[in-house]
Amino acid sequence: DLISGWTENLAVWNKASHAILAQVQELESQVPFAMKSFHSDNGGEFLNWPLYEYLTGRPLKVPWTRSRAYRKNDNAHCEQKNWTHVRQLLGYQRFGHPELVPLLNNLYGQEWSQYQNHFRPTFKLLQREKKDGKTVKTYEQKPQTPYQRLLESAQVPEPTKARLRTQHAALDPFALKKNIEIKLKKFFTALGNLD
Repeated sequence: DLISGWTENLAVWNKASHAILAQVQELESQVPFAMKSFHSDNGGEFLNWPLYEYLTGRPLKVPWTRSRAYRKNDNAHCEQKNWTHVRQLLGYQRFGHPELVPLLNNLYGQEWSQYQNHFRPTFKLLQREKKDGKTVKTYEQKPQTPYQRLLESAQVPEPTKARLRTQHAALDPFALKKNIEIKLKKFFTALGNLD
């Protein structure tokens, strides 16, 4: 989500069109707001008919934008959370075993998502301008979590905000972090046993 920075991750074993569509549908059911647009890179996993029909065959069509051909910088919007939400957690290693996908999705869907979205504040870029050949960036004064940004947004309905507040009140960041470490250990132990 570009407004709040809310991020959900899911692992998928293959890049077949129906597998990607199933994961997009799963992600859409997990986020606390309605999908209003869809932006993807130019990979064949996204440029397929089942996903196109799913996004455009609704009563309220979801605008689908994608990176321009040969414009690699367009992918920055798709790839912006790869470092903070994937690489810092798992590194750059490729995982070649389908048995690992449920373990990873359990971690992503439970503790990792809640920890990142409720307790990890970020600064949002407010303005970027050129001065004397240099780019000067201005960020907001106080960092906020995606959860806090959703509560402040006028676009999020009050029942959704109430549900988020209830969910947030039940969370303990220290317990989440501990469970993340336990599940990571279980994941890498399983990986070691499979290799």
